Amino acid sequence: MNVRPPAAFDALDADGRIVRLRPVTPGDLEALIAMHERCDASDLRDRFLGSGRGALAIEAGRLISLNETGEGVAVAVEDEGRLLGAASFALVPDHRGRAEFGVLVVPDHQHWGLGTLMLEHLALAAAAAGIKELSGQVPAGNSQMLRLAKHLVPGIATPYEGGMVDLVVNTEFDETLAEKVAERERASERMSLRPLLDPASVAVVGASRTGRGIGAEILRSIVEGEFTGPVYPIHPEVSEVAGQRTWSSLAEVPEPIDLLVVAVPASSVADVLRQAGEAGVRGAVVISSGFAEIGNTEAQEALVRIARTHDMRLIGPNCLGIINTDRSVHLQASFTSEPPGPGGLSLAAQSGAVGIAALAHATRAGLGVHAFVSLGNKADVSGNDLLAYWYDDPGCKAVALYLESFGNPRKFARLARAVARRKPVLAVKGGRSGSGRGAGLPHTTAAATSEIAIESLFAQAGVIRCDTLEQLLDTARVLIDQPLSQGRRLGVVGNGGGVGVLAADAAQAAGLELPGLSGDTRRRLAEAVPEAAAADNPIDLAAAAPPEAFAEALACLGASREVDVLLAVVAESGAGDVEANLNAIAQALDDLQGTPAAVVVVGSTDPPTALGARQIPVFDFPETAVAALGRAAAYAQWRIRPLGKRPRLQGIDRYRARAIVERLLEDGNAWQTAAEAATILDCYGIPLAPTTTVTSKSGAVAAARALGYPVVVKADAPGLVHKVEVGAVRLDLRSPREVRAAFKQVAATVKGDKRAAVVLQPMLETQLELAAGIVHDPRFGSLVMLGLGGTTEILGDEQYRVLPLTDTDAETMWRSLKGARLLTGYRGSRPVDLDALTDILARLGRLAEDLPEIAELDLNPLLNTRTGLQAVDVKLRLAHIGDEPDPIARRLR
Repeated sequence: MNVRPPAAFDALDADGRIVRLRPVTPGDLEALIAMHERCDASDLRDRFLGSGRGALAIEAGRLISLNETGEGVAVAVEDEGRLLGAASFALVPDHRGRAEFGVLVVPDHQHWGLGTLMLEHLALAAAAAGIKELSGQVPAGNSQMLRLAKHLVPGIATPYEGGMVDLVVNTEFDETLAEKVAERERASERMSLRPLLDPASVAVVGASRTGRGIGAEILRSIVEGEFTGPVYPIHPEVSEVAGQRTWSSLAEVPEPIDLLVVAVPASSVADVLRQAGEAGVRGAVVISSGFAEIGNTEAQEALVRIARTHDMRLIGPNCLGIINTDRSVHLQASFTSEPPGPGGLSLAAQSGAVGIAALAHATRAGLGVHAFVSLGNKADVSGNDLLAYWYDDPGCKAVALYLESFGNPRKFARLARAVARRKPVLAVKGGRSGSGRGAGLPHTTAAATSEIAIESLFAQAGVIRCDTLEQLLDTARVLIDQPLSQGRRLGVVGNGGGVGVLAADAAQAAGLELPGLSGDTRRRLAEAVPEAAAADNPIDLAAAAPPEAFAEALACLGASREVDVLLAVVAESGAGDVEANLNAIAQALDDLQGTPAAVVVVGSTDPPTALGARQIPVFDFPETAVAALGRAAAYAQWRIRPLGKRPRLQGIDRYRARAIVERLLEDGNAWQTAAEAATILDCYGIPLAPTTTVTSKSGAVAAARALGYPVVVKADAPGLVHKVEVGAVRLDLRSPREVRAAFKQVAATVKGDKRAAVVLQPMLETQLELAAGIVHDPRFGSLVMLGLGGTTEILGDEQYRVLPLTDTDAETMWRSLKGARLLTGYRGSRPVDLDALTDILARLGRLAEDLPEIAELDLNPLLNTRTGLQAVDVKLRLAHIGDEPDPIARRLR
């Protein structure tokens, strides 16, 4: 059994403080003994079932030996080099899939969540090694340990002899348990980032004595932005900078400092952070450049180490600064030329230039901003941290992200999905094109990511993907402080036929419908606006339409319940009063509080950015407005759709499958034979066509007789990809003579390959071929694929989903195929058993989740036969995995 302790990493305790969790090493002997000696007798008695201190050295040695021998895992949590606790599990001899665990935290650091943190990571390490349960005998009076285990998972606590409790913790992290971990992570992130994003005091280092430069500009921005707390400019030589009294050093500041803004040369940043840490500063924004963006990664890593040592969070380096427009803060710690007005959008940008452009466009469009964070090089704080923080931020009504890379995309998927169930998450992912990726590399020092994986991740997480910043901000405008649509039916009211046609054309591209109106609604419209040129959707009120016509038409459409979204289009002309029309539209839409809406003003040189008390967004063109409404409607549909559950699958033997994979990896072969792949797939109940391996002509004839004619003879050779081209497959064989000839031909194609074999399968009748499989990405994790195969394969009709795969995800895979109608008996063809197909996809998802060593799995074709779905051909490649991102584990990047 492959048991490995987690690598050392930093994490947050329950109060947002930074601690380090790492494997126990031989050098920890004295520290472990000292840690145990700091514990009360009752703690030791509960931990060791006795109170003698003479056994401490033996226990310390046992912890060290677990990692050395591979007979278990032992981890310790420390702060500033001082051990605060230890936890371990040891394999139970002759009891497959079970280990005994124990946890100890020193008294003065109990109730900080350290025991929970260590137990979480023990459970994850155990699950990765195929250990299903962690158990321990705990005194019935040890309420702290019982509460700890229950806090992690709803374990099984069974009374035992002598007042003991047999405690069992299941290591399988289903969605319920994963969400419990996520709740703790979001709570600790909020505590950790509060001094950064919602500071009570700010200091600035790097404002020049001349009042010029970035540092001085940021200082002025903070002061002129009317920051509500004290501001401390730091300068060792002058008493005043930019009209503000200075302090000679951070240590001289009389009050605690939450946030430090650093704008000094790169060579001086480390010293400034050390001084900040010694002064107790909790967060720093490093504006300075000259780090990883120019290849100076060592200097950047040094900044992170300094910050972590002093329990300090870090934004940047190489960033633009941060903004918080909340009335209780008013923080403008940035050198943007145009500070935004208050609002509900929280914006994070990896690029400073993109951030400046986004803020400027938001201001011109009248879109208020709640918070802005320029991430820069993302040395510490990343988009994932901000998602965790903004999840519970009441002032944040929508999240907008400009990303050039992902640190932990698997955790991003979980965080984004949780946030998107509460508020919209919009994203522009830079670097789609080859040239875009090339441009992003020097800026982010990050490799290009898989476009398919990103698209799948965003779709499953409910992230609204936009191609441009303009699209992102337009979509945010129709979502913030607006109701979500209940459907995709768009109603259009305008004073020109042409603009209505443009809106109708744009609706189709945006995934919206323009339904025809019922007879009753058309009659009411004709009575209310008899001058209308067209009383159907889109409604043309004619160029000279008076204000009351717009008001009546919108009211009629809203009351009809035949549309879900409204668009009013006003074309400026000499025949109508634009201002009066807009006032009437504003009043009418204010009266329709439950219906999302947008307004278009065509031809005006100075249109308003929003209308009415609802602040309905105003656009220049119908196409732009409709596209934004379409993206908002798609998000609304995702929001009301059940997320689904991790399916309960019967007949899975993950432990046998893991043992097979580990044995095959030890053999050193990447590509496996179909027979070897079948042993793994059998552990997951994935249906394969009956297959018989033969070694002679007579054996082939006997197998054909047993299977029943007609049959297929083909090679099972891991290195052979295109069997047909080399004559390694013969189809529709109907006699012993044909089988003998086919065996001879196929055997010749793999002669000399010691791993190859000749196999027979029944010739399966089918009208439809599918393809399914798994592909593993080191950062995004495994993706499950479903597509149409056979002659339709050239169409590229494929769907991918990232893990974990819920029952809803599995079902939407086949529903989302362009050729989905072919699965349901199109034009008299045999329908696919869709429940069985959903089950196969769910099993592939579980296989990929349990065995990330599956680098590639291809079931092609997957045939729809009279007896059900069966995979005929299997290709499998295995590969060792490294230290890949974990979607659940609580750890700082």
